[in-house]
Amino acid sequence: MEKIILIMIGLIIATIGVMCVFDARIITKKIFGFGDQNEGSAGLKIFGFLFSIAGTLIIYFNI
Repeated sequence: MEKIILIMIGLIIATIGVMCVFDARIITKKIFGFGDQNEGSAGLKIFGFLFSIAGTLIIYFNI
C-alpha cells in the first residue's frame, strides 16, 4: 500500500514539474508582475526540471 501511495506522489510531482516547464511563460505572466519575464520563465523551467527529476526518482526507486 505504501508503494502505491509513493508512486502516486511521484507521478503528481513529476506532472507538476512538466507543467512548469511547458507553461513557464504563461505562469510567469499570470503570477509575477515584474517586467523581465525571461528571468522568471528560466527560473520556473529550472524549478520544473528539478521537480520532474525528483518525481521520477521517487517512482524509479519504488518500483
